[in-house]
Amino acid sequence: MSIFRILPAVIFGAGMLLLTGAAQAQEASGLLRSAAEQLTDGGEGTTELSGRILQMIALMTVLSIAPGLLVLMTSFTRFVIVFSMLRSALGLNQTPPNMVLSSLALFMTLFVMQPVMTDAWEGGLQPLLEDSITEEQALTRVSEPFKAFMFANTREKDLQLFEDMAELPPETDTTLESVGWRELIPAFVISELRRAFSIGFLMYLPFIVIDLIVASVLMSAGMMMLPPVMISLPFKVMFFVLVDGWYMLAGSLIQGYVPMSGG
Repeated sequence: MSIFRILPAVIFGAGMLLLTGAAQAQEASGLLRSAAEQLTDGGEGTTELSGRILQMIALMTVLSIAPGLLVLMTSFTRFVIVFSMLRSALGLNQTPPNMVLSSLALFMTLFVMQPVMTDAWEGGLQPLLEDSITEEQALTRVSEPFKAFMFANTREKDLQLFEDMAELPPETDTTLESVGWRELIPAFVISELRRAFSIGFLMYLPFIVIDLIVASVLMSAGMMMLPPVMISLPFKVMFFVLVDGWYMLAGSLIQGYVPMSGG
């Protein structure tokens, strides 16, 4: 069994089904393999050995960029930024700790991306393991659901920005088939950043009001030397708990994504 047959199953089993960047790795691997076949003249065995070496290089490349794919090509970016801004708005320095926030963002990301992963598994990885399609076809089918997810959750304005900077021929209507990875990935990232900061700003407002009220009361009582943060912190935490903030925030973040099919 070749390395590319083992690679998708390993990444999927580890929850790292983020092979959208593998299309570029596949293309680069194909070019390198063609060059190796032209340079080698030792027969079929030497060519096969060169192909295995190039497959190993592609494997290491995909594994090295998997964390970046997780952060940039899924909903993880929005979740972790909103949670960090929420902690700052509450005035809590290290509570909840970074590991808790990152883990919560990761599992919420897996929840949102589960239909996409199901489509990738049923359309690409499972047929590959059954030897019904080739490795190249599997990589294409695996990347398509992730590309559709990113395209559905990217602002048209952001996508148009990178298409204009890439000096692409103008399209009457930008479609999933016409957009490339070069424009889609950065457009999706800045769309996620914009939405995350917008949500963070709205979260800050009620906590700022509590800080202002507490500061005004302390100044009226002549306790100007008492830090307002010490008094407002428990009120902000109590307010967040009473309105069931985690429930509302998690539900709003997940529902903010365009629903994807589950196969």
